[in-house]
Amino acid sequence: MKSNFLKRTITGVLFVAILVGCILYNPLSFGALFVLISALTVREFGELVNNIEGVSVNKTIIMLGGAYLFLAIMGFSIDAADSKIFIPYLLLLLYLMISELYLKKENPVLNWAFSMLSQLYIALPFALLSVLAFQNDVELGTVSYNPILPLSVFVFIWLSDTGAYCVGSLIGKHRLFERISPKKSWEGSIGGGAVSIASSFAFAHFFPFMNTFEWVGLALVVVIFGTWGDLTESLLKRQLHIKDSGNILPGHGGMLDRFDSALMAIPAAVVYLYALTWI
Repeated sequence: MKSNFLKRTITGVLFVAILVGCILYNPLSFGALFVLISALTVREFGELVNNIEGVSVNKTIIMLGGAYLFLAIMGFSIDAADSKIFIPYLLLLLYLMISELYLKKENPVLNWAFSMLSQLYIALPFALLSVLAFQNDVELGTVSYNPILPLSVFVFIWLSDTGAYCVGSLIGKHRLFERISPKKSWEGSIGGGAVSIASSFAFAHFFPFMNTFEWVGLALVVVIFGTWGDLTESLLKRQLHIKDSGNILPGHGGMLDRFDSALMAIPAAVVYLYALTWI
């Protein structure tokens, strides 16, 4: 027990340090980290679904797809005029569809479904981090790197998870979604959300490129959709009859276990921030 706690602590500290450091350091380290994370998470998903009877997705191709989509959207965010960058990705999707005609696998429809789901559920949300990180000033014709927005999404998730665990352990009685995640409580979720929203005032103070109400709104969106992201991955694991998605992170499970909340929170944050420009 003590050994497992130490393992979890060391892994958690290293995980946060690497993520925060690479996001803050420069665009290159940000891109390199999330290309790797995208590829590993998509591959992990492929390994999980290949345990389903009759399913045999091409893990290498979907992994390359996840990595390339991140690079493509990052490149497009920096140079919005060059949409040709997406052509290799489109060819890869066509390959995934057409190849099933010739491979004579047991269930090509499920292979199609899970291959495309890997891109929609995992690759696209990670790629959308670049939409948060790079701001294009149309009037000046410049693009700037702002690491605070993508970092804030992860900070809000971490604080929400920590707050939910602490509050839920102390006073959690009413189950949030017992059918899928028996341990989560309404009290814990509300407590975690309150911690995240409280932290948004600090973001508003130190990073006033958004006002306080906008930061609070972003925290609220991340908390709500992050909770749904967590529950979505829990549903996936229940369907597959597994406890953890992998073991790449000692004491913490797999990549999907660590980024489940972010896979819903990132797209929701992008929609929210675009919505602010329409008001």
